[in-house]
Amino acid sequence: MTEVRHVSIHPTADVSPRADIGSGTRIWHQAQIREGVRLGQNCIVGKGVYLDFDVEIGDNVKIQNYVSVYHGATLEDGVFLGPYVCLTNDKLPRAITPEGQLKSDAEWEVGKIIIKYGAAIGARAVVLPDVTIGRFALVGAGSVVTRDVPDHGLVVGNPARLVGYVCKCGRRLQKNALQQWSCEICEEVYTLSDL
Repeated sequence: MTEVRHVSIHPTADVSPRADIGSGTRIWHQAQIREGVRLGQNCIVGKGVYLDFDVEIGDNVKIQNYVSVYHGATLEDGVFLGPYVCLTNDKLPRAITPEGQLKSDAEWEVGKIIIKYGAAIGARAVVLPDVTIGRFALVGAGSVVTRDVPDHGLVVGNPARLVGYVCKCGRRLQKNALQQWSCEICEEVYTLSDL
């Protein structure tokens, strides 16, 4: 029996026939989805998004307008990428060799990025390769992430630095008298081992 998938792809989007798109996913104007991309169920891919070859994306992921996700990136379920976010893959970018010749793929070492379950990356943030962003972490808008972010970590700036922790709901956690972290909105309580 052939599997029927309900996918909405805008006519101006460029989606490779070798991309695997999950049911319920919507792809908007002028997005480009390259070969080997695995895009989960119920995702939203905004206008002008670029997903490079072999990128892996889980379910319920929201990728807003003009995001660029380059080869080597993995996004787990529930990740949010704000407008103009860029996930890079080359720590030592050069177009040419020291001798002035155009570099080939053989001279390129791909760096990996992993963004874990429920994490959110703010608008215009840049994530450098070989970085893992933890579960439910929050990267502030305009930040440049150069090193790993812990679960529930809140990072801001260039380079991004840890300034606190956030709840699953996205609100900033406050430390209580028992040295626990708690959310005033949903009343979740976290110990240091959770963070």
